Amino acid sequence: MQTDTTASDSRHEYAATFAAGLLNPGACVPDDAGTAYGNGVQARYNVYRNNVTVSLIDALASIYPAVQRITGVDFFRAMARFHIRKTPPVSPLLFEYGRDFPSFIEQYEYAQSIPWLADVARIERAWLDAYHAADMPAMPAEVFAGVAESALGAMRFVVHPATRIVRSAFPAVTIFAMNRDGGTAEPIHSNDAEDALITRPGQEVIVSRLPAGGAVFLSSLAAGECLADAVAMAFDAAASFDLQANLAGMIPAGAFTATQSGD
Repeated sequence: MQTDTTASDSRHEYAATFAAGLLNPGACVPDDAGTAYGNGVQARYNVYRNNVTVSLIDALASIYPAVQRITGVDFFRAMARFHIRKTPPVSPLLFEYGRDFPSFIEQYEYAQSIPWLADVARIERAWLDAYHAADMPAMPAEVFAGVAESALGAMRFVVHPATRIVRSAFPAVTIFAMNRDGGTAEPIHSNDAEDALITRPGQEVIVSRLPAGGAVFLSSLAAGECLADAVAMAFDAAASFDLQANLAGMIPAGAFTATQSGD
C-alpha cells in the first residue's frame, strides 16, 4: 500500500507528465492517460489541449486589449499562441499570466514592423498590476503647507503601491490611449518618446504622460532619494525639467501616499 507521501508524489508526477504536452501540439498523449471506455484518448486529449490554449489566449486578450486592437484579432491570437508554447503559466491565477508577453512581442518576428507595440503592452501590464495593488490613501497636496522652505530638499516621499512607470522611446502613451477602451484611433504626427505614469488613487487606474525628466525624478524618489537629489538627477536627464509641473501632475494622480522628513 502506498503511503500518503508516495501517493502524492505519484499524483504530482502524473500531473506534470499530463500537462507537459498540453501546450505542445506535437507531443504524444501520456502513456497512462485513458478514458472511461478505453478509446478516443488522442481525440479527447486534443480537445483538452485546445481548451487550455484557448483559455490562455483569452486571458492574454483580456490583459492586452489595446495590443489586440492594434494588431487585429487574428494576428494577436496567432502571436499569443506562439507565446503560450514558449511560456507556460506558473500560477493558477490567470491575471498573473503574460508578464513576459511584452518581451516576447519585442522579439516576435512578425511584430518587428510595429516597434512600439511592446511598450504599449508594458503599459497594459502595469495597468493590471496597479489595479491589483494594495489599497492606500493618496497623499494630499496640503502636506507641503507646514514644511519650511529650508526643509523641502531633505524630504522623502513614500510612493503608492499602485504607482508604475513605463519608459518608451515611442509615443506609447498616446497609442495606448487611442486603442484602450474603444478610444478613437487617429494618425499620430509625432515620434517623440513618451514615459507613462500609471497610478490608482482610488478605484480607477489612471495612465498619464510624464513631463520631461519625470520618470527619472519619480524613480529616484521611489528608490529613497531625497527631493533635492531627485531634482538634480531629473535635471541631469532633462534640462527642461520642471519640478512644479511634475509634482502638480503626480500628486493629484496619487503617485505618493506620504512624505518623510529628512534625517
